[in-house]
Amino acid sequence: MSRRAQGFLLTALGVLFISPDGLLVKITEVDGLVVLFWRGLLLAIAFFVISLARYGRKLPAVYRRCGWQGWFCATAFAFSTLGFVLGMKHTAAGNVLVILNTAPVIAAIIARVVWHERLPARTWAVILVCVGGATLMAWSEMGQSNPFGLVMALVAATAFAANLNVARSRPSADMSVMLTFGAAMLAVAAAIMGGAQWPAWPDFGYLLLLCLFFLPIACTLIQVGPQYLPAAEVSLMLLLETIIGSFLVWLFLNEIPSSLSFVGGGLILGALALNGVYEMHLGRRRRFRVPPPV
Repeated sequence: MSRRAQGFLLTALGVLFISPDGLLVKITEVDGLVVLFWRGLLLAIAFFVISLARYGRKLPAVYRRCGWQGWFCATAFAFSTLGFVLGMKHTAAGNVLVILNTAPVIAAIIARVVWHERLPARTWAVILVCVGGATLMAWSEMGQSNPFGLVMALVAATAFAANLNVARSRPSADMSVMLTFGAAMLAVAAAIMGGAQWPAWPDFGYLLLLCLFFLPIACTLIQVGPQYLPAAEVSLMLLLETIIGSFLVWLFLNEIPSSLSFVGGGLILGALALNGVYEMHLGRRRRFRVPPPV
């Protein structure tokens, strides 16, 4: 399996694990700061356990290998989580999703301007089609805009795109280990703002399930993605979460998607499927290419 194929597989697995995030947040009735505190604290513990299990005594050396880029990724992770949760709490979900869906475009622009990384024209076409499809899916949930919520959503999209780009700039280092520090920053900030409170059951149970199982696995896999793929393509795969998350809400909460959601989901799946088939075709051609005669 080529490195690109490995990157797509790891990111797709991460998307599968992060998909219940919207459902579990939607069914809880916990204040945003309380969610941020427990999300940060539990994720910090889970990320550290995963990193320790993967590297053991070599973990301090892995931390050092990340350099300043690792601290940037940790801080960006904290800001992206902060923006996502506060955005969801202060404006309609559709408003947040429309802005978050611009993350692949932001990632591609950062990669081109800062790192001078060029993407093929077909990748730009897939990005634009998928962003358009995701916007259609979120359109039916658009509501009255709250400026603070919109700003937080933009912070989340920009921080996420910047995180992946900086991780991509140092592919020899595993930036996923630095998520421990990003989550800890989030918990400390939320505690200072008064979020260190005990949630009621069963909401706390949902937070435990989300932050000790689904999110640690998802975020680790997604953070590893830039070692194999451009940041824009990693964030592009995350648009699948819009489809899977909507399906889970439909399945468990009986919230039937609108016709625009079906159209948008079809656009995303179609574009990603065609791109995947083309990637497989290119990989097959490279694998069986006959070397020129000497």
